[in-house]
Amino acid sequence: MTDGATSIEPLASAMAPIPYRVRSRVVESPDSATLCLDPVGEVLRSPEPGEFMMLYAFGVGEAAISISGDPTVTDGSITHTIRAVGAVSRALHDAEPGTVLGVRGPFGTAWGLAEAAGRDLVMVAGGVGLCPLRPAILGALAQRSRYGKLTLIAGARSRADFVFAAQLEKWAKEPQIELHLIVDAPTPGWSGEVGLVTAPLRRLALNADRTTAFLCGPEPMLRFGADALVAKGVAAHDIRVALERNMQCGVGWCGHCQLGPLLLCRDGPVVGYDVAGPLLQIKEL
Repeated sequence: MTDGATSIEPLASAMAPIPYRVRSRVVESPDSATLCLDPVGEVLRSPEPGEFMMLYAFGVGEAAISISGDPTVTDGSITHTIRAVGAVSRALHDAEPGTVLGVRGPFGTAWGLAEAAGRDLVMVAGGVGLCPLRPAILGALAQRSRYGKLTLIAGARSRADFVFAAQLEKWAKEPQIELHLIVDAPTPGWSGEVGLVTAPLRRLALNADRTTAFLCGPEPMLRFGADALVAKGVAAHDIRVALERNMQCGVGWCGHCQLGPLLLCRDGPVVGYDVAGPLLQIKEL
């Protein structure tokens, strides 16, 4: 076998879906549900916080879905929270316990929790951006003594649109994490803050020299949130953002997820703002 063929083999193998069965399904919001998947046979590597998998609904198609589970769980299961926005994500979102899905991965870059040890953590989530951040939050809480101050700012369209509502309620009562919740529009029963996640972020008291920030959400939120942190003195390379583009292969073959020089399925989705910031300013990208 030639050297070229040898180098192609691992990538070709990465394109073959591995069967996983839905163990449980939990409705999180009007359009989002969390699936816990168990391996049917072969077990894929446990993903790190920030990585993603390619999930395949047989007969419908495949989509890139971030990991949303607890990184301390080591039973071989994989957890994803899926928002129904198209045919493939709807099929995955609607999968009932017992359904077999195809899984590839894990792919992409991680948040880098280990590298942030000894520092304060600020995590900012917009909408379902809380899903990819949840493993990082749970990972930090599981090793709480390794980190300084832990702050989570989470925004949603309305109270009903928050994912992991029960967990957010629990975190709100825990002294180990400072939680700020904010909605775009008030609804009956909501007594919290209304507006954008950048409002509590700008008020936040932090030690810029020892702060690492993780941001996940719509691109405008990433830009304004990261710029607010830079204005507070946080270095751009200490700010990590999760970028979403049209990932179709997961291995850097197809080019659909290109952002300037980056292929986000390979070089992302988590990228330092020192790299992502200039690219997000270019309208053509």
